[in-house]
Amino acid sequence: MPSPSPTSAAPTSPASPSKPPPLCPRQIAVLVLNHPSSTLNAASARSLSASLLATAPVLPIPNPVANAVLKLLWHHAPRALLFFHALLRLPPQSRELSPSTVDLALDLAARLRYPRQLTASVLALFSRHGLAFTPRTFPILFERFAVSHRRPDLAVQLFLSLPRRRAGPHAVQLPSRRSREVAARGQGRLPRPCPGAPDVVTYNILADGWCRVKDTSRALDILRQMVESGIAPTKATYNIILKGFFRSGQLQHAWDFFLQMKKRGINDESCKPDVVSYTTGLHGLGVARQLDKARKLFDEMSKQGCVPSTATYNALIQVICKKGNVEDAVAVFDYMVGKGYVPNVVTYTVLIRGLCHAKKIDRAMKLLQRMKSEGCEPDVQTLNVLLRYSFEEGEIEKALDLFERMNKGMECLPNQDTYNIIISAMFVRKRAEDMAVAARMVMDMVDRGYLPRRFMFNRVLNGLMLTGNQELSRELLRMQEKYARLRREIRL
Repeated sequence: MPSPSPTSAAPTSPASPSKPPPLCPRQIAVLVLNHPSSTLNAASARSLSASLLATAPVLPIPNPVANAVLKLLWHHAPRALLFFHALLRLPPQSRELSPSTVDLALDLAARLRYPRQLTASVLALFSRHGLAFTPRTFPILFERFAVSHRRPDLAVQLFLSLPRRRAGPHAVQLPSRRSREVAARGQGRLPRPCPGAPDVVTYNILADGWCRVKDTSRALDILRQMVESGIAPTKATYNIILKGFFRSGQLQHAWDFFLQMKKRGINDESCKPDVVSYTTGLHGLGVARQLDKARKLFDEMSKQGCVPSTATYNALIQVICKKGNVEDAVAVFDYMVGKGYVPNVVTYTVLIRGLCHAKKIDRAMKLLQRMKSEGCEPDVQTLNVLLRYSFEEGEIEKALDLFERMNKGMECLPNQDTYNIIISAMFVRKRAEDMAVAARMVMDMVDRGYLPRRFMFNRVLNGLMLTGNQELSRELLRMQEKYARLRREIRL
């Protein structure tokens, strides 16, 4: 029987086209940055939402991707919040909304010029969408409102005003006990609503809170209360106190405390210094420029059989760079890599700063490229170091080119320090075109949700007037009238 000819074979259905890969967070961030409007209103949110639907081939946008986009846009808060509100306007089947995403939006909203209105609207989303508060929700509010404005009582009042309902399918849950303990740092005591007796974590948080405000005497009081209540301090407790002494500049107290840890550690393992203790001491001595003592501490650490961590090597590299021996620092870097340690963004930033300080900016740039090639993304502090030293070496065009890459989202976005570095650099030559660049930097940073320091604003305004740029001067004055905090103090 003859075999069927190709023409008589049964027709096959065409292969379905493969789905395009989803957009990565950086692609979405660039889309948001290139959106025509950054104004946070309903029309802009609808427009960006439509652009996301048209551009993103795979929906819904997963929570990890949405969170990554918000973090990439962190230093452009209006654009980040615009993306968040555009997400809310996507069809329900095309978006995912998690408490962690709302927490990020809450943190961004609390940074802007009118935080109370924006924060209240974001905070309301928890109950509207049946989301539970997370352990981060109240600490965010505490950090932004209490720490920034030095009014912890307001943060506690806000905390106590949050909805209190039993957990159910759509109920809002109470913030965690840890959130309550963070609130206690502002008042130096445990809040009454906290059920149960405080444990070691509670005391550690309180001690850390006092150490952060450089009140080590109260931190020691917490340690004594802890022992009197029958709770044994942990190694973390001792490390908190040790770091507090170094942070407050009490070097002799810090060193005596470290020696006591070593002495008691002979019989009590909880007191014996660990890698965190040695790293804290190494960093503290380095900051105090007791560099020889810091190097001896590192050598002692190895003899005691305490294996250093990446953070330990970071502190050692910083110490060596401060001594001016950048080549030795590079040798330590190569040694740690050879031992199998993976350098992190702090490692690269510390070494890049050391190379720049030694006027080896080209080598610093090569190290930046190596950093990227090995999958370690530079952060804004890394790039700010390169910007500052490039300006100091007169490499103005190279520095501005790096800034443009940051501004377009090709690198991490610039923060307030970035703008301050560029504005200050424009006063070296004091040319008219440099004053124009400084003015544009001021307007750009305000557009991104930052307010320049009053001194910086007045300095730029004076520079424009002295170079005869009346048009930009008027623009800055109009902006000053819009934002009352930018008071004018002009000296000709």
